[in-house]
Amino acid sequence: MSKTGALDLASGLGGKIEKNEVLSAVDQYEKYHVYYGGDQEERKANYTDMVNKYYDLATSFYEFGWGESFHFAHRWKGESLRESIKRHEHFLALQLGLKPGQKVLDVGCGIGGPLREIARFSSTSVTGLNNNEYQITRGKELNQIAGVDKTCNFVKADFMKMPFPEDNFDAVYAIEATCHAPDAVGCYKEIYRVLKPGQCFAAYEWCMTDAFDPNNQEHLKIKAEIELGDGLPDIRSTTQCLDALKKAGFEVIWEKDLAADSPLPWYLPLDTSHFSLTSFRLTAVGRFFTRNLVKALEFVGLAPKGSQRVQAFLEKAAEGLVVGGKKEIFTPMYFFLARKPYSGAH
Repeated sequence: MSKTGALDLASGLGGKIEKNEVLSAVDQYEKYHVYYGGDQEERKANYTDMVNKYYDLATSFYEFGWGESFHFAHRWKGESLRESIKRHEHFLALQLGLKPGQKVLDVGCGIGGPLREIARFSSTSVTGLNNNEYQITRGKELNQIAGVDKTCNFVKADFMKMPFPEDNFDAVYAIEATCHAPDAVGCYKEIYRVLKPGQCFAAYEWCMTDAFDPNNQEHLKIKAEIELGDGLPDIRSTTQCLDALKKAGFEVIWEKDLAADSPLPWYLPLDTSHFSLTSFRLTAVGRFFTRNLVKALEFVGLAPKGSQRVQAFLEKAAEGLVVGGKKEIFTPMYFFLARKPYSGAH
C-alpha cells in the first residue's frame, strides 16, 4: 500500500540521495530551470541527472498526496479521482487490445501503480522501465504486496537506450512519462525498435496545445512553472509529438487530446477553489496541512533540509498546471495509438 503517514513522508523525502545532500540536490535541480535562469539545452543535455534528482526529491510527496499512480485522468461527474485514474489505465489496456499472457512494456513506470493495475486487468506480464533507483525499490515492494511480483518486474535503464532486443514486446505504453525525453523522435524510435511488428504503442503525453502562444509572456511563465515542478527538459506541442511518431516509423491509428471533452476538468484535484474529502491532501486545506507538516518535520530533523523547497516548487507546478488547464494551453492527456508496420519500413 502507499506510504500515507507523516513518518512515511519524512522517511522517503530525498529518495536515494543522502539526507545531508538533499539541500544541495535541490539547488542543483532548480538551477537547471528557466524559472531560476537555467537553459533548455542544458536541461536536455543533462536530462538523466535532472530527472533522477526530481524523482528522488518528489516521489515521496507524490505518493503521500496522489497514491501509487502519478497521473491525471479524464473524469466523469460522480466519479472519484481514484476511480477515474483506474478507468484511464483500463482505457489504455483496451485500446492496446491486451490479451492474457502477452509481454508488455511500461515506459517510465514510476512506482508501478498503472503497471499493477493493467497487469491485473488484462492478465499480462508487464515490465516497468525506470531510470530511478528509489522508485524501482518502492515498486518492487508494492508488487510483492499486490501479489504480481512473479509476472511483473522492473528494469533500471534509460528509455533513450533500452536494454532489450528488437521485436521483443507485444505492446508498449507510456503514461505521462516520455515527456521527460530530451528528444521525442529518439525515444519513439527506441520504443519502435523493441515492439514486435504489427503491434501497438499507446501513450498519454504532456503537451502544449495549439492555443499556446510562444510569444505570450504569461504562456511562457506557465510553461516554465510546469517544467520546473515536473522535471521536464521542455514541453512539446501535440503537433511535434505526432510528427515525432511518424518520423520514428509508426502508423498513427488515432490521436486526440482527451482533456478537450472531459466532463470534469482534469486539473480539478489541484484547483484550490475545489474541495474534496476523497482527495483531501490535494485541496488548499490539505496542502496547508502538508506544508506545515513538512516544515515541522524539517525543523525537528525527521525530514532533510531542503524538503520545504521541494514542497514549494511542487506547489508552483500545481499553480502552473491549473492555470495552463484553464487557459487550455496545456494538456496532460494527449492520447495516441500507433502501430509498428509489419514491413518494418519507415
